[in-house]
Amino acid sequence: MRTERKLTRLDRVFARLDREPERPAHIDVPRMTRHRIVLFSATLAFYGAIVWAVVITSWLVRLDWQVMFFRPYQQWAEIHAFVDYYVVLGQRGPTAVMVAAWLGWRSWRQHTLRPLLALGVSLLLLNITVGAAKLGMGRLGPHYATTIGSNEMGLGGDIFPSGHTANAVVTWGILAYLASTPRARRWLSALSAVTSLGVGLSTVYLGTHWLSDVLLGWAAGLLILLALPWFEPLIARAEAWLFALRDRLRARRAGALPATAPIPVEAPVLLKPRPTASDDEAAAHEASPPARSPRAPVYLAPGPHTARGERTPVTPAGSRRPPHTDRIGRGGAPTARPLTGG
Repeated sequence: MRTERKLTRLDRVFARLDREPERPAHIDVPRMTRHRIVLFSATLAFYGAIVWAVVITSWLVRLDWQVMFFRPYQQWAEIHAFVDYYVVLGQRGPTAVMVAAWLGWRSWRQHTLRPLLALGVSLLLLNITVGAAKLGMGRLGPHYATTIGSNEMGLGGDIFPSGHTANAVVTWGILAYLASTPRARRWLSALSAVTSLGVGLSTVYLGTHWLSDVLLGWAAGLLILLALPWFEPLIARAEAWLFALRDRLRARRAGALPATAPIPVEAPVLLKPRPTASDDEAAAHEASPPARSPRAPVYLAPGPHTARGERTPVTPAGSRRPPHTDRIGRGGAPTARPLTGG
């Protein structure tokens, strides 16, 4: 009796993923709409307001010091171990590897490089914008603060804005940006928002960032996600160039003529004047093959030669077979056998 194997939860997950269509036709590339431009402008204004509030040492800087003196890692020490692991969701290396693995599978499944290229562009923008802001403002972190109530700007630090927070917003938000359906986009947007919110608060809990660093990190990451539609034409051109390069390499491996090789040109045909009758006779004489040399004569052994069929078989020397005198050659007349009385 044959029994079917019971499917595990992992088998069901892979079966669900296998039903995803290859290169779905309903995926639309986000565009820079008016609504997105308004959100981008509002986020940029919020970014500038946070920077200005820290530069002038406003109430936001006083709030930073109050939170630092509160020492959340001592007030809620029982969750310290959990927060140490949770903050890894904002580190560049582990999160980029996990998200790139998922987007790589989607690229292979849908026969497109757009997910991986969008991730690469977003991480490149993150490094440029956040890195430049960190080095330009040079703010020190809570553990290295020297003057109570100071904004700690221009002292060679690299803490403002929070890189963990901005990376969490971009890395997990790119999944929502590249979602295939509106429902998946809503769920992934909520999940990435909760994850990045938790990462930012975790850095404040551990005392590695000011609260204003986290606020600016959220704004920096959101600006990158909102600006990605402006880079979609560049992503499309890069994808087309990579596919064309792949096709050229395949053709070159197969021995085909490279696309950049010059087209071979045949040698020109030289025209000759029409030959006359005398020229025809000379050409025929030159074209006639030379006479063959006479064949060497074949020298045969002396004596009369008979055909092979008329020869009388000869018993080889040393044979045990007795000679037969009554045998005749082929084509000869039989001889009369003597009669004996018996």
